[in-house]
Amino acid sequence: MGEIGKVLSGLGVYWTNFIAQVIIFLIVYMILKKFAFGPIMAILEERRKRIEETEADREKIKAQLADSETVAQAKIDEANETAARLIAEAKESAAALAEREKSRATQEAQDIIAKANEATRLEREQQLAGLKKDFGRLVINATGKVTGKVLTSEDQDKINQETAAELAN
Repeated sequence: MGEIGKVLSGLGVYWTNFIAQVIIFLIVYMILKKFAFGPIMAILEERRKRIEETEADREKIKAQLADSETVAQAKIDEANETAARLIAEAKESAAALAEREKSRATQEAQDIIAKANEATRLEREQQLAGLKKDFGRLVINATGKVTGKVLTSEDQDKINQETAAELAN
């Protein structure tokens, strides 16, 4: 130790001072460890945990956002499908209603035409019957005046039948 002591002395290191400085350093280190490093390390550890929790929360929020976007898109798609289905049903219903109304209007028009044809036929038959009757009376009157005799009801019926047969042809 002699040589090492001389070298250290030459450098300005003395064993007594060195040991005292090491002891003082250890005491200061213990005090700092207890009162400074411990709380600082606790604060740093607490911040590290909060940062980890914040990162975990951020990941959860990111996942929830992705899920909610998926759910929202699914609901939008479902709403679009429902709207398309309702529009298609409305179009089908409108087409069916239009077809029913067209069919009903056509049937009503056919009914009106049939009634008009029937009314025309009946009126024609009535007018024809009236004309036949009037014509028959005229023929009877003319025949009576031409022949100069009074016709019996049998003669009048016979003339009416002959006249009706001629008019029918």
